[in-house]
Amino acid sequence: MLKHWPPLSTLRGFEAAARLGSFHKAAEELHLTQSAISQQIRSLEAYLEQPLFYRSGRSVSLTDAGHDLLSTTQALLQQLAVGIRRLGQYQKPNQLVLNTTPAFARHWLLPRLGDFRRQHPQVDLWIFSTNEVPDMASQTIDLALRDDISSQAECSFKVLHADRLYPACHPSLLAVPVQQRTTLHGEREMDWSHWAVESGIDVGQMDQGLNFSDPGLLLDAACTGLGIALVSQLLSRQARTTGLLQPMVEQTIRGPNWALLTHRDSENIPMARAFTEWLVDNLASE
Repeated sequence: MLKHWPPLSTLRGFEAAARLGSFHKAAEELHLTQSAISQQIRSLEAYLEQPLFYRSGRSVSLTDAGHDLLSTTQALLQQLAVGIRRLGQYQKPNQLVLNTTPAFARHWLLPRLGDFRRQHPQVDLWIFSTNEVPDMASQTIDLALRDDISSQAECSFKVLHADRLYPACHPSLLAVPVQQRTTLHGEREMDWSHWAVESGIDVGQMDQGLNFSDPGLLLDAACTGLGIALVSQLLSRQARTTGLLQPMVEQTIRGPNWALLTHRDSENIPMARAFTEWLVDNLASE
């Protein structure tokens, strides 16, 4: 890597002059004098040790090196502009950052977001879904609702819902002979060994099949008729309502606990309290 970078101002001056084909027009666009633009270009050429423009009176044109640098500079400045503009999202006065799992965000939260939005249109909710448990002390997160989280420093911890699991599949798969059904395997509680120990019921599950690390993807696979799966009662509510999923037996077993972490700096924020109350009310009806 270069030990020293040319000043950003020289790159801006170069890009404007190259794009407009004129030092004078570049100076007008950047609200500088023409001599200032000329000095910036000379400084950049001295740094690169090669000319970037052919000069003929008042007209200028790019050298081959200038053309090469122009494409690089334009991409760099555009990416920088996008990055700087994106920082504005961290200054939104009504922003509330929620961390959760992709499965919960897609299968439980998304179908209900319209209701929350109608009740609290002023809240600028940012759903930050990750497979990794966040570090609430070092990340800018107000709330975290997950089934794989425990208490953390500087946060309050509360279990909001005790999930249940059950074997299910697409209704069309019930007519397929048991030995021809693919078994969909998940991780942690969604592993069939958990079902075998807790319920002792054989629904035709096999050791081989398709394997998923994401419980949301596991649920999607079951809904499309790929096979039988041990699924979350909480996450599968919408799929059952729409007829994409049907229980294979009435028995359920204990699943993970969904817990809420609230950063201490957010506990007294009205937006955080409103969202927490909405969560509690909706999870209580499950």
